[in-house]
Amino acid sequence: MPPDVRITGAGVAGLCVATEICERGGTVSLLDLHAAPGAHACSWWAGGMLAPDCEAETAGRTVARLGREAADWWQSRTDTVRRKGSLVLALSRDTGELRRFARRTRNFDELDGEGIAALEPDLADRFRKGLIFRHEAHLAPRTALAALVRRLSERGVAIQVGDGPGTGADARGETADHGFAIDCRGLAARDVLPDLRGVKGEMLILRCPDVTLSRPVRLLHPRIPLYVVPRGDGVYMLGATMIESSERGCATVRSVLEMLSAAYALHPAFGEAEILEIGVDARPAFPDNLPHIRRRDGVILVNGLYRHGYLLAPAVARMVADWVFEGRVPEMSNEAVPERRVD
Repeated sequence: MPPDVRITGAGVAGLCVATEICERGGTVSLLDLHAAPGAHACSWWAGGMLAPDCEAETAGRTVARLGREAADWWQSRTDTVRRKGSLVLALSRDTGELRRFARRTRNFDELDGEGIAALEPDLADRFRKGLIFRHEAHLAPRTALAALVRRLSERGVAIQVGDGPGTGADARGETADHGFAIDCRGLAARDVLPDLRGVKGEMLILRCPDVTLSRPVRLLHPRIPLYVVPRGDGVYMLGATMIESSERGCATVRSVLEMLSAAYALHPAFGEAEILEIGVDARPAFPDNLPHIRRRDGVILVNGLYRHGYLLAPAVARMVADWVFEGRVPEMSNEAVPERRVD
């Protein structure tokens, strides 16, 4: 008999887990404090870069390995993926940052100024050296989330609205009636995950029709690296800071000024851009900045995607589904890695 699964949390993790379990024939109920994805969740404010090799520069090989399946997973279920690669650049004064980035990554080609101009004509004559990661991709997060919600709805799964902050207790209480209870609440799960912390990210959405970029561009800087992700029709997402804080209220003036200054350095036309949105949220992260899948009191806890939500959620969802359907303990679990146990 297909398992009954109750999932609490309808952010990128919960939606991916629900999708994976539905596709394998499981019966899913999905609970969240909100009826649909929106600005209340950090996945709403993500860059949507499916860039495993670039992320390996700071995150390591585990993230790169698990992230390689993300583009195919998202494309087959949402048809929102653009496979244009990732372009990494540095200003002349920061070429040391480009060399350092190259030493810590792989699967790229080096570019000179002519090669950069061939990929992004609007950056012609502005940069002399760069790196292109041709196999990477990106997507529009909000469009992708909406596509997963529609896909689940077609399978009879709607988001059930919770009525308070006690969704974790509800999930634990439902284990007697549901084969599996899965907690994907992000930072809200700190009531049961004491080692979970918030990492604040600030981002901007700009409209700049005078600049045309076809792929994500990372501009390296010793203090605050910038990435610019095209959303189409002259709209770009700029991000994002990483501040050790769970504060989710407001962006700081310094962060906004630094991101805008970096965008202006990438192309002066960004100085005339319209600011459409300023977004702030806190990403859930564990001390090792890797996702964990834990089982406690009959509940599977899925959390800690950090800044890699769209990149790692497909692999994490696959592992959870393997556990539910096949009893295969995930490599990211506290049962597979005993030192990850936290009381």
